[in-house]
Amino acid sequence: MANYNEIDIAGLEGNMQAQPRVFAHEALALTVPTTGQDAFVYVVKGVGNTPVNKDTVSTLSRGACLYVGVGGDIDVKMESGSRVLFKGVATGSFLPIQVIGVYGTDSSGDPTTTAENIIALF
Repeated sequence: MANYNEIDIAGLEGNMQAQPRVFAHEALALTVPTTGQDAFVYVVKGVGNTPVNKDTVSTLSRGACLYVGVGGDIDVKMESGSRVLFKGVATGSFLPIQVIGVYGTDSSGDPTTTAENIIALF
């Protein structure tokens, strides 16, 4: 017996242009910490951990896109490891970027992420 989940999507047939497009397979509402130096929340569960089986590697090593429910600034750690501050993100926006975490504060403990109701999509 295989040690992974199998998803049956046999109902999707025809030419590629006729196929429905899936933006995300899972969503995770983020609670971004607002106190402490470089307060941080991981977007991708298991970052830095050894995956249980080979089928989880791509999920655990890839970042997630973000949906912003209430606009503001978002301080993120990109999949590459770099840190980027997105200023003035509008309410109801999707950020088509690959992030592994969201910072709530900078190294001085000052707030950096002011956006709210952030959802990670992966």
